[in-house]
Amino acid sequence: MKRFLLGAVIFCASVLAAQVPKESLQIVVVTTSTWNSANGTAERWERKKPGEKWHRMGDAFPVAVGRNGLAWGRGLQDSQGYSGPVKKEGDGKAPAGIFRLTAAFGYSQRADTQLPYVQATDQLQCVDDPKSSHYNQLLMVGSTTQRDWNSAEQMHREDDQYKYGVVVAHNTSPVEPGAGSCIFLHSWKRMGDGTSGCTAMDPLNVELLLSWLNEDKHPVLVQMPVDVYFANQKTWGLPKK
Repeated sequence: MKRFLLGAVIFCASVLAAQVPKESLQIVVVTTSTWNSANGTAERWERKKPGEKWHRMGDAFPVAVGRNGLAWGRGLQDSQGYSGPVKKEGDGKAPAGIFRLTAAFGYSQRADTQLPYVQATDQLQCVDDPKSSHYNQLLMVGSTTQRDWNSAEQMHREDDQYKYGVVVAHNTSPVEPGAGSCIFLHSWKRMGDGTSGCTAMDPLNVELLLSWLNEDKHPVLVQMPVDVYFANQKTWGLPKK
């Protein structure tokens, strides 16, 4: 059984750890109008060197988040001490916070991306059973696999929502059972439809992200209601919108 880790993020208790890592040169910023909004806007930002000014890349584009909005997730910030809901498995909310973007996946053998890439075959699954020892892991499941889970996300779907996607390192190191799993950036089924917890967008924008994101630039996703974004913009080193 081959494992593909969703990320290697240290979950820090310090509020200062919420700052965008100094080595990060690419940010995908997603903002919504409220915690309960299922729709938002995404922007791409980049800088040439740590400490330099962020520059927006191209136009903003619409996205859909959780059907029940957003809730603080487990990323590079500590959800404790901040007002707002906290993400749980099955709550229909996408995680808010700062998260590394660690890998890409898709139905084809190869993709135009500078992220680590894995093909989403019929054997690739993401375990979303909190009772499993493989919770929140991408696994290449074979006939000899010892399964200890009752539910998992099939990564090679019958539709094109996972034709290409990006892995969001949410709830990774350490993994907390029940805190939410299998979070991705992927194509939406229809514009405006909320998701189970991922961030969805037009397929062309998914492909745009894949071709733009670069592992060497340590990309992150910053996702939260717009008022929370502005309140933490300076402290967290976020781009000036």
